Amino acid sequence: MGVDISVLVKGRPIKIEDLSGRSVAVDAFNTLYQFLSMIRQPDGTPLMDRDGHVTSHLSGLFHRTAALLEFGIRPVYVFDGKPPELKRKTIEDRRAAKEEAEREWKRALEEGDLKRALSKATRTSRLDSDMIEESLALLDALGVPWIKAPSEGEAQMGFMVRRGDVWAGASQDFDALLFGTPNLVRNLTLASRRRLPSGKTVDVLPEMVTLAEVLSTLGLTHRQLVDMAVLIGTDFNEGVRGIGPKKALALMKRLGDIEGVQREGKVAVPDEAYEVRRIFLEPEVSEDYSLEWGRVDPEQVRRIMCDRHSFSVDRVDSVLSKVLAKESVRAQKSLDGWS
Repeated sequence: MGVDISVLVKGRPIKIEDLSGRSVAVDAFNTLYQFLSMIRQPDGTPLMDRDGHVTSHLSGLFHRTAALLEFGIRPVYVFDGKPPELKRKTIEDRRAAKEEAEREWKRALEEGDLKRALSKATRTSRLDSDMIEESLALLDALGVPWIKAPSEGEAQMGFMVRRGDVWAGASQDFDALLFGTPNLVRNLTLASRRRLPSGKTVDVLPEMVTLAEVLSTLGLTHRQLVDMAVLIGTDFNEGVRGIGPKKALALMKRLGDIEGVQREGKVAVPDEAYEVRRIFLEPEVSEDYSLEWGRVDPEQVRRIMCDRHSFSVDRVDSVLSKVLAKESVRAQKSLDGWS
């Protein structure tokens, strides 16, 4: 989930068409969990194939990726690697929260309360190794590159954008800014509305968040933004009780950094504060990757989606036909440019 600084950071609304011709590094786990949460039956049951295997992630990944390709956007999906040790507690807390949500989901179903059941079910999503591997296979079939980061995917994403290998990163989490992502796209979706865990729906439009603009607006350096987040709480530390975004911002402006906060002595700076800062400012990333966008392999897509997981051939082909048509047009334009 990452640090919540939404009260301080506002993005600029954009249209999905504005990203045409751009390459975008997508936070894969963040995206797949969205699909697992949102693509469910009215009682909260995830989408499944005839053998009972969950397929919500494949459905979302296929349709989202095909739509991006149709718009001329070149996605590359970045998958998390081994998390830092400081993330252990967050991972354990999330696991416990999912187990509690599952119990509440079952109780709601037994009581016939479908609205509450759906609300609880959206919080039970799990992504296992088999689901990740079949997601990678689907991306290969769609001709879309993917990268397994050595540690945090958002750190790798930020590195790729700073390096100029992709134009922007795409994630819902503001942690991408803490990892130094210059251009961040939030709400990278074609849907105009999103269902919240509560069951309510909200308007959703893609937005661009620029790190330079955020720092300028807040009057902070990147390091100070990270220090502010450490006081609020991140995936790697709990933060300081009673310190929210506005109080943390005020402390940064008055005292400069967590060293200054510690010297003043009025706020108990977390013991792990400096290690968390290092995770964001000196993250583990890899330069060993290549980005090559290939052609869609319709037969392989059908084998994964239809043969293995019982998706409708007609529906899959309907989506593929649009992507292949755009692919053909781009190929012809390229040939015309050489004639």
